[in-house]
Amino acid sequence: MALDDSLFTKWFEDHRQFLWGLSYRVTGSVADADDVVQETFIRALEHTPTDLSAPRPWLVRVAVNVSRDLLRSRRRRSYIGPWLPDPVETPEGGALPSYEPAVDGQRTLESRYDLMESVSIAFLQALEVLTPTQRAVLLLRDVFDYSASEVSKALGMSDGNVRIVHHRARRAMAAYDGQRSVPTIANRERTSLALEQFLELLGKADVKGIEQMLAADVRAVTDGGGEFSASPYPIVGRTDVARFFVRLATSRGASMRIRLVDLNGFAAALFDFDAPIGRRAPRLVLAANVNTEGCITRLWVIANPRKLASVSSP
Repeated sequence: MALDDSLFTKWFEDHRQFLWGLSYRVTGSVADADDVVQETFIRALEHTPTDLSAPRPWLVRVAVNVSRDLLRSRRRRSYIGPWLPDPVETPEGGALPSYEPAVDGQRTLESRYDLMESVSIAFLQALEVLTPTQRAVLLLRDVFDYSASEVSKALGMSDGNVRIVHHRARRAMAAYDGQRSVPTIANRERTSLALEQFLELLGKADVKGIEQMLAADVRAVTDGGGEFSASPYPIVGRTDVARFFVRLATSRGASMRIRLVDLNGFAAALFDFDAPIGRRAPRLVLAANVNTEGCITRLWVIANPRKLASVSSP
């Protein structure tokens, strides 16, 4: 049976949001998620699913496999410096309606990782330790609450293989699980306050003050995508991290605009610089992870312009 225009439109309206949210979590890329959704619906037109009354399993299978292919392709290409996910703007209340998937019109059961946590920069970066298949299995099982049988159908694997891959994926995520930061109201407020204080001290070039805000094992990661200056490796330790950011701020002078924005469930700082200087980025995002004591454990700087395309300017 052919897929007519009205049915295709209904499928697009009913399932696009879910597929985009799933694809963004698998790839960590806004552009890739857009491409996956487009390719999935093109294939729906070219190869109409057998069951027109329940297309989601078929659409999910296509979207996940296209996402895995894009992820494998990206990993085969060389990327200069550390890789960080694309940031996406989230409404002030912490909800993420544009990227929040639903099952049969309702929210998922959120078995292990909550939907908002699964789009946080910390979570998406943690997924980088997984293979594309491990990532897909973990997301379907622990975020979207799929059964092992449903995952096996979506990925073309046996139930036994799904369980083995899932176990290995969970084991690989142990480091993240030990210091997760769920975007609750309290955690969001704690992050916002810490970031405001960090920016104030940065404006004063107060290295000692910044050091006192940082956890002993703090790490900073910068992603310039090879287009702009960035550290080619993570910066570790209070003193080195504090000095790095003070040098970065003082080298740019006062010709900048800074505003706090909600990205991936938490507050982040968006920097816009009035004039380009050499290979220094004209625009960047600074995001942080804060522990229950209010100390900053992770700092991320995203300066790759392609990754900031979806973040609006002041």
